[in-house]
Amino acid sequence: MNLKPHRKLLSVALVLLSLPALAVAPGTTAPDFKGTDSNGTQHTLSQYRGKFVVLEWANQGCPYDRKHYLSGSMESLQRTWTAKGVIWLSVISSAPGAQGYVTPADENAYLKTMHAAPTAALLDPTSTIARLYEAKTTPHIFVIDPTGKLIYQGAIDDKPTTDQADLKGARNYLSETLTEAMSGQPIQVASTRPYGCSVKYAH
Repeated sequence: MNLKPHRKLLSVALVLLSLPALAVAPGTTAPDFKGTDSNGTQHTLSQYRGKFVVLEWANQGCPYDRKHYLSGSMESLQRTWTAKGVIWLSVISSAPGAQGYVTPADENAYLKTMHAAPTAALLDPTSTIARLYEAKTTPHIFVIDPTGKLIYQGAIDDKPTTDQADLKGARNYLSETLTEAMSGQPIQVASTRPYGCSVKYAH
């Protein structure tokens, strides 16, 4: 009996099992949510139907996140894309008492200091929104198209380091996805492995 085909099938099965499962896979409908921003205003994903939406998981103290903010790169991306009508929601899902947790006043002060320009910063101390999307790191990026479909999830770029110098020449998946989608082109890379600090989930 020739067992080689069976071994090949088993090998393929093991590889598939080892791949991380995505709660929200690109091509599926992004889950709706309700969140309150740092100014006390409520937001839902469904209210932005008809627009592109970026969800950016953030943590002020994470060195990977700070790389993008201290360099001015994240703020530049926020301004560039919100000027084109994109809704950009930063999401802070650290639980009270955990690293990265902020009060509304803390977050507003940080946004002002960094000259950040998201549409809003959602405070998610119960990690409810993070669980819906299985957000893993800060940053972890999700891009949703005007029909409510997720078209990208993963890393912001292809340089998983804390070194600001690595931003030069980096392949920015967020900008690439929005540029392709807005011009009616197919998305070349719909999913990557996110990098950064782990999201500090509430238990």
